[in-house]
Amino acid sequence: MAYHTPIYLFLFLPLAILCYAICPKKHRWKVLLLFSYLFFYSVSRKLLVYLLGATVLTHYIGIWLETLQTECKGRIKSLERGEKKEVKAQYIRKERGVLFCGIAAMIGILWYLKYFNFSAAVVDQFCQQHGIGFYIQPRAILVPLGVSFYTLQSLGYMIDVYRGTIPAEKNIGKLGLFLGFFPQIMEGPICRYGETAAALYAGEQINRENLLFGIQRIIWGMFKKIVIADRLNTLVAAVYGVSEDFGGIVVIAAAVSYTIQLYMEFSGAIDIVIGSAQIFGVQMPENFRQPFFSRNASEFWRRWHISLGAWFRDYIFYPVSMSKIMKKWNKFGRAHVGEYVTKIVLTVVALFPVWFCNGLWHGANWTYLFYGMYYFVIISLENVLEPPVEFWLRKWNIKKENRFYHGLQIAKTWIIIFTGEMFFRSASVAQGKAMFISIFTKFDPAQLWDGTLLSLGLDIWDFAVVIAGTIVVIVADILKEKGVNLRLRISELRLPVRWMIYYAAIFAVIIFGAYGAGYQVVDLIYAGF
Repeated sequence: MAYHTPIYLFLFLPLAILCYAICPKKHRWKVLLLFSYLFFYSVSRKLLVYLLGATVLTHYIGIWLETLQTECKGRIKSLERGEKKEVKAQYIRKERGVLFCGIAAMIGILWYLKYFNFSAAVVDQFCQQHGIGFYIQPRAILVPLGVSFYTLQSLGYMIDVYRGTIPAEKNIGKLGLFLGFFPQIMEGPICRYGETAAALYAGEQINRENLLFGIQRIIWGMFKKIVIADRLNTLVAAVYGVSEDFGGIVVIAAAVSYTIQLYMEFSGAIDIVIGSAQIFGVQMPENFRQPFFSRNASEFWRRWHISLGAWFRDYIFYPVSMSKIMKKWNKFGRAHVGEYVTKIVLTVVALFPVWFCNGLWHGANWTYLFYGMYYFVIISLENVLEPPVEFWLRKWNIKKENRFYHGLQIAKTWIIIFTGEMFFRSASVAQGKAMFISIFTKFDPAQLWDGTLLSLGLDIWDFAVVIAGTIVVIVADILKEKGVNLRLRISELRLPVRWMIYYAAIFAVIIFGAYGAGYQVVDLIYAGF
C-alpha cells in the first residue's frame, strides 16, 4: 500500500477518516496511532518492531534527559554561585553522555539496516587490493519502511529535549504517533516535534475546510505523480538501462526527464501526504517551494526537500560552525588571514559533513555519495566566488534584479541540477561519467527528430500529455512564486466553476494517468531512501 494506490485512497484513508470522526475527541490520537501502525505493518510486516524499538528508545532518552535537567535545577537552588557552575557542568556532562548513547543507538541501527553490506563491500575491496586475507559475509537485511525519515525525527526530538526547546513527551503512545504518523512515514516531510505534535494529539473534529483543501491537495499530487512522473519513467528506465547505446542528446533528454519525474513524483507524493494530514487538522511543513526558480545551488536546496535541508542545517551545520574549534579558528583567522578566507574556511568545514550525510542519507551507493560531494563542491565554489562576482557586477553596473541576468542565473542552476540528477539516477558513478562524456563526444541533434526519442517507450501522445501537464504545473508554480494562493482562489470561485475545475483534475488523472497496458506500476522513489 502506497499513497497513490487505490487501496490507500479509497479504503484506508476513508476508513481512517470515518473512525477518527466517530471516536471521542480525547481518543482520536489513538485512532491515528492505530492506523499508522496498520499502515506500517501493511508494507513492512514484522519490521514494525524496528519502529516500536526506536519509539521506546527515543521515549526513554527524552525522559532521562528531562529528569537530569530537573534534578540539576533542584540541586542548584540552594548552592552558592561557584558551586552552581560546578554542578551544572557535571549535569551537562551526564546529559551529553545520555544524548550520545541515544544518537549512537539510532545511527547504529540505521547503519546496520542500510549500510552494513555497503560498508562490508568497501572493506572487502580494500583488503583484496592490499592482499589482506579478510572477508565479511554480506547479509540479507530487510529495511523497514521510512527508517531514514523516522530516525532523523527521533534524533531531532532527542536533541531538542537536550537543548530544552521542547519538553519530553511522557506518553509513549503519543511519541509513537509523532514518529510513525502514517501520512509522513513513507516519504516525509521530516517534522519537528514542535511543528506537529500538538495538532496530532488535539483530536480536533474534521471540518469542511480541512476536508476540502485536503482532498484538493491529494488530487493535485495524484496529477503530478500519475499523469507526468509515471509516464516519464518509461523513457528514463529505457535510457538508463542501456545508456551506452544512446548519443548525447538522448542522454540530455533522459537527464531532464528524470529531473522532472523526480520533482513531479516527490512533490506529488508530498502533496498527497500534506493533504491527508490536513484532513485531520495537522498542518505539515512544506517540502518544496518552486525550486526551479532558484538562482544558485544554495537557493535550490533551500527550496527542494526543505525539511531535510533544514534538519541538516540545524543539527549539523550550525553545531559544527559554532563549535569551540571553529570559534577559535574564527578568532585566529580574522587576525591573521582576513575575514574572507576565515569565512570561506568556516563555511567549507561546516558544509562538508552536511553534504556527506546528505549523500549517504539517500542510500548505500557511491552515486549518492558522489551526489552529496557534487553539491558540496558547487556550493563551496559559490561561496568562494560570491565576492568577486559582486565586485564585477558593480563594476559593469549590472543589477541582480536585471531580468536577463536573472534568467542566466536560473539557466545555470538548471544545468547544475540536471547534471547532478544524471549521476543520482545512474547505477554507478562510472555510468554517470560515461553519460556525461557522451554529451560532448556523441552529440547528435538529429536524434530529436529521427524517431530515436519515439523508440524509448513513449509515443507522440505521451509526450504531448507530459508537455501539457508540465506546463500546467509550471503555471501553478509561477502563480505561487508571485504570491497567489491558488487553493484559496479556487475555493472562492462560484460553485459551478469550482466543481468544474475539480472534475477536470479528477478526469485528467483517470483519463491521462499512466497505468494499464504499456505502462509499469511505479513505486514511490523516495520511499526507498
